[in-house]
Amino acid sequence: MIPTTFLSELAQFTNSQIAKVVLNGSYEIDTFRIKKVDAGTVELEYMIPAGSVADVTLIELQSSKGQVISSNEAYVPITSDTLIKHTVIVKEV
Repeated sequence: MIPTTFLSELAQFTNSQIAKVVLNGSYEIDTFRIKKVDAGTVELEYMIPAGSVADVTLIELQSSKGQVISSNEAYVPITSDTLIKHTVIVKEV
């Protein structure tokens, strides 16, 4: 079993590596309303401005060097400014 303190350290490391969100492979967001760690969970909150993309089909969390940390397919139509709450849970499996 992995101690919760180590899982929390891994979540802190993951948080420090996340520099931006890339939507649909091209639209970048590098400003977060919330970017924090609570135990083994990275919490992100960011705004997708209306008109930036018609819909979101792919959400990638990337490092400052463009390395993909997390990739998730989705379908979110963007008809107005849209606030996204995104969590990354670090856990033992």
